[in-house]
Amino acid sequence: MTTPDITARRALGACAALMIGALTLTACGGSANADNGDKGGDSARTSAAKIAISAKDGSTGASINTTGVKVSGGKLTEVTMKAADSGQDVPGSLSADGTGWKPKEQLERGTKYEIAATAKDGEGRTTAADSTFTTVSSANSFIGTYTPDGGTTVGVGMPVSFSFDKAISDKKAVQSHITVTSSSGQKVVGHWFGTQRLDFRPEEYWKAGSKVTMKIDLDGVEGANGVYGVQKKTVTFTVGRSQVSTVDVNTQTMTVVRDGSTVKSVPISAGSAEFTTYNGQMVISEKFTKLRMDSRTVGLANAYDIPDVPHAMRLTQSGTFIHGNYWYNKGNPPFGRQGTSHGCVGLQDVRGGQGDTPSKWFYDNSILGDVVIVKNSPDKTVTPDNGLNGWNMAWSQWVAGSAV
Repeated sequence: MTTPDITARRALGACAALMIGALTLTACGGSANADNGDKGGDSARTSAAKIAISAKDGSTGASINTTGVKVSGGKLTEVTMKAADSGQDVPGSLSADGTGWKPKEQLERGTKYEIAATAKDGEGRTTAADSTFTTVSSANSFIGTYTPDGGTTVGVGMPVSFSFDKAISDKKAVQSHITVTSSSGQKVVGHWFGTQRLDFRPEEYWKAGSKVTMKIDLDGVEGANGVYGVQKKTVTFTVGRSQVSTVDVNTQTMTVVRDGSTVKSVPISAGSAEFTTYNGQMVISEKFTKLRMDSRTVGLANAYDIPDVPHAMRLTQSGTFIHGNYWYNKGNPPFGRQGTSHGCVGLQDVRGGQGDTPSKWFYDNSILGDVVIVKNSPDKTVTPDNGLNGWNMAWSQWVAGSAV
């Protein structure tokens, strides 16, 4: 999952001012503190160069993405920017034609900055402008962490999923500024789970080998009263081969099908009669070579606490995994015979996970976004929002949950 780390967040560039008083880069008038006089003393001949600083002097709520400097009728000769309180310089880059400047990295939220710029017109006459402003605060902005990451290769079941750090009241405004398209031509629709989660998927699994592009254009979008987006980026990921594995609780086996062909049948041990496994289509959302599993985290008191469960892959947010099991009864192995887990799907493994085991094979041959289907369990079907499992919702219901 992507987390909203301010120094590495996927939110670059933008096109809209965040609040009244913050001007876009194309706004006219520049700073409130501009000197367009000739520095050589000829006040009758003012410079033809006009500087526009995107954030108006004294403004608050300025964009952390669009802040920059533009000049018309001349070229920039120097631009300096710094954080007002710390005095730390903000590096920036000048456009090739010398008419624009912008910071090299996204600005911090809720921070006061100072910009000073000078420019010359075609006759060498100078002008200057400066601005002191404050960027939008964390309290007045929202960020959506999303999966999958750009540049990754995922399984055919991986949805695009956004989790927002603030409740969204204007769902239409937010959803309409996120578009998801596939090179396969599949229609992609968004669905809201509550006020802070928005997932996108096609009607059927993604086509293997397709490229999916999500365009995030939330900078300046008001998601709730006085709360604005700060993200703008285009993210592309690849859908890999198709792998859908079906766990049959009746036979305690898992059939792995890749690109339409069965590649392996794996004995498993699903949930016991007391702790059954969910039915339904579940998507691998995380992978861990080793993971501590503590029953207290899933409301099962002191049923178990295993510090080194090997080859664990998450299927639900509530704690369903498909994982290796090395603590089984060696004299009476359950795999392919009976369910003995607390709701997970267990595969034969060894402590440390270094052996040539069915669990290690499945882990090595699985990627995030692969689908694991459980059938014939006495339990209910997993809910669509428990993990990345929206495939368990009928398409008509999915579309009904779109805000656009």
